[in-house]
Amino acid sequence: MLYVLVNPLASNGKAEEKVQEAVKNFKVADYKKLSLIGLDVKEVVSNTTAEDIIVILGGDGTLNRFANDTADLEFNCPVYLYRSGTGNDFMKDVEDKVKDNMVLLNDYLKDLPTITVKGKTYRFVNGIGYGIDGMCCEVAEKMKAKGKKNISYAGISIKLLIHGYKCPDAKITVDGKVHNFKRVWLASGMKGGYYGGGMNIAPNQDRASGKLTSAVIHGSGKLKTLIVFPKLFKGEHVKHKEMFTAIEGRKITVEFSHPMALQIDGETILDVNSYTIESKAKVKT
Repeated sequence: MLYVLVNPLASNGKAEEKVQEAVKNFKVADYKKLSLIGLDVKEVVSNTTAEDIIVILGGDGTLNRFANDTADLEFNCPVYLYRSGTGNDFMKDVEDKVKDNMVLLNDYLKDLPTITVKGKTYRFVNGIGYGIDGMCCEVAEKMKAKGKKNISYAGISIKLLIHGYKCPDAKITVDGKVHNFKRVWLASGMKGGYYGGGMNIAPNQDRASGKLTSAVIHGSGKLKTLIVFPKLFKGEHVKHKEMFTAIEGRKITVEFSHPMALQIDGETILDVNSYTIESKAKVKT
């Protein structure tokens, strides 16, 4: 059986329109469509056999929830993600593995890193945004709640950068070594290279390396940050070493001088003082 798991809220409510596109990629006589809202994903996955196929329709947030719902499971069958989100940052990161608008997920769901925040631990697929990127997701959530669609995360970020965002200081500990930063615009923790709807914040991060990257934009004024910000989408901000720092490690703790919003693969947590991310994968040699 082909199980099509759909997040009807993904892609501004248009994910369901792509069901037939996705099904055409599989030579099956029938399929079973299930809404991810209220679905016991663990039960569905546990009851599959090697003869079954699962295809997920949704974006990065949908993939994150699926990864967490199935954290303790061994997959009995192939699991695919069909491109049907808004940002599709995971798809951008593994573009060379994407065929017919979908990618096989099984290997990517193994040994995912964890984030511990406010006493709870989650797995994540792409990365953690803390600072202006987390605040951007906070604003976007409020806009969605009011029924707004086609939200521009880049546009929100620029508006916050001009007015509304107050830069904290940060203490970042990577594998036991402490780094202190002043005037921090963001302090992300990355498994992949992309987040925020196409921002290549950590272009040198290899998701198969077994390491994570702490990507920090810091020390710059509003004007300089505004000038550099568009370069995030092509990863060209890394040339500005006076305001961008990337540190690799397996365990990273970020502490801000005042609480800020944080996003995990696009899902927002408010009023966060600190977070810790940790790699669970073996380091590639």
